[in-house]
Amino acid sequence: MVGPRREDGLHEVASVLQRIDLADRLEVEPAPALRVSGFAADTLVARALELLARTAGVDGRWHAHLEKRIPVAAGLGGGSSDAATALRLANQTLVAPLPPERLHELAAELGVDVPFFLGSGPQLATGDGRQLEPLALPQDFWIVLVLPHGEDKESTSAVYAAFDERGGDGGFDERRAQLLAALERVRRPSDLAAFPDNDLATSPLADELRGAGAFRADVSGAGPAVYGLFVRERDAHAAAAALKPRGRAWVTAPAWYG
Repeated sequence: MVGPRREDGLHEVASVLQRIDLADRLEVEPAPALRVSGFAADTLVARALELLARTAGVDGRWHAHLEKRIPVAAGLGGGSSDAATALRLANQTLVAPLPPERLHELAAELGVDVPFFLGSGPQLATGDGRQLEPLALPQDFWIVLVLPHGEDKESTSAVYAAFDERGGDGGFDERRAQLLAALERVRRPSDLAAFPDNDLATSPLADELRGAGAFRADVSGAGPAVYGLFVRERDAHAAAAALKPRGRAWVTAPAWYG
């Protein structure tokens, strides 16, 4: 959930972040010069490696090969996870690797959700999104992701501008309290249904996923990808098959570490 704009221009947030078993493939190895191959549109992996080199006082001599599997600009954090993974892998090649706390600082410079991907398990993001707290949440459920046909993600700045224009931050304190209270009560996957809805975006596909048996369904991040959570794997596959005419669909599961 999203709250008012802060003095630094960012927004207050209170969000549960969960890894899933859908990942890009990234390989990083020493090379004569810095080069990223496999995904011509990359910016974050190259920026991560350049930032690490400057901070460590070394020449940025790595070859990173990126194989994209996470849909681009879908609200699934693919670019942020790639950046975090690049930092971690390249740091391991250094004669004097940076300590974890310094690596987290670099991740925070690259984006508010990049530090999350350096850790493990679900986490609660608060403040501007970079304040992270581990969560003990059930992981025994199935996830259906649907990326609707013909829907492109607006820029992040446009999504937040629309949020501000409609006064979306109203009642943030109450909604944050609702989320924190719901987190205290989680014992089984179905308890995740008590979390407040996404403040930034909605989709009719969420209703369709609930109609197909999801105990929780919502837009992921700023969208346009939509997720549905299912207790049984067979129900998840049936829902994914039913929604394939509406968009690309995946069945996946929570992941502890990427």
